[in-house]
Amino acid sequence: MSVQYAWSDLFPAEEPMPEGPDRPPLGPDHGLHPPASELEVSRLEERLGVSLPPSYRQFLLFANGWGVDEYSLRPAADVGWFRDLEPRIVEAWSSPEGEKSWSVPDDLYFVYGKEQDCVHLREEYLPGTLLVGHWDDGEFLLNPHVKTTDGEWEAWYLAPWLPGARRHRSFWDLMKDQLR
Repeated sequence: MSVQYAWSDLFPAEEPMPEGPDRPPLGPDHGLHPPASELEVSRLEERLGVSLPPSYRQFLLFANGWGVDEYSLRPAADVGWFRDLEPRIVEAWSSPEGEKSWSVPDDLYFVYGKEQDCVHLREEYLPGTLLVGHWDDGEFLLNPHVKTTDGEWEAWYLAPWLPGARRHRSFWDLMKDQLR
């Protein structure tokens, strides 16, 4: 049995998300896009060569994107591998050629929540992450290198002002953290 995510609780139809210093400004084009069809989501998975994590897949079937510009979740047609869509950012995070990067040990990497130190990022995963959205000057990424037993991918918020990324166990957890 698959888990059902309460997207309508995070994005209520009747009331807009409140504005504030960490919230996007509301405008006429702000809001949820119409749901993606099963065919659109399947085409995205085929184009990427992967099965999407359940929470993100269910989000696309709930809304094929959200918001505008720097506060947005991309529609399925605009989702892609970070290395292809933002090669300069990937390059900036990469170790110089010939130099081996230090890999973060599991006991430091697999810490989530308030105890997490965002500096513990495995930069070698960055090129293979999926760019699904933007928040202010940062990106929302899904990491297929770290999966839960139920198929969820680790989700990241990567921003230039962070010394690494804020990592979450799933897209659902990332969105709950950002929107509440």
